Amino acid sequence: MGDRYNIHSQLEHLQSKYVGTGFADTAKWEWLTNIHRDSLASYLGHCDRLSYFAIAENESKARIRFHLMEKMLQPCGPPSEKVETEITE
Repeated sequence: MGDRYNIHSQLEHLQSKYVGTGFADTAKWEWLTNIHRDSLASYLGHCDRLSYFAIAENESKARIRFHLMEKMLQPCGPPSEKVETEITE
């Protein structure tokens, strides 16, 4: 019983510290959006990774940066109607 409480308190601590870990009421779409945005932000923050993408796609680093920033707006597409009602309730 003590282990279960300890794990639960550790999870609550992580959820309060890091927004991307979500919580029990987090919708799947919202969680996926957080994960994708975190990944895109990491790509933008690491110049070597950005250079790799630019070479792989035969584009300039500025264009790759622009496309990654555009993707951050809705990385998983618009939310479904079901998700919108879950978020507003």
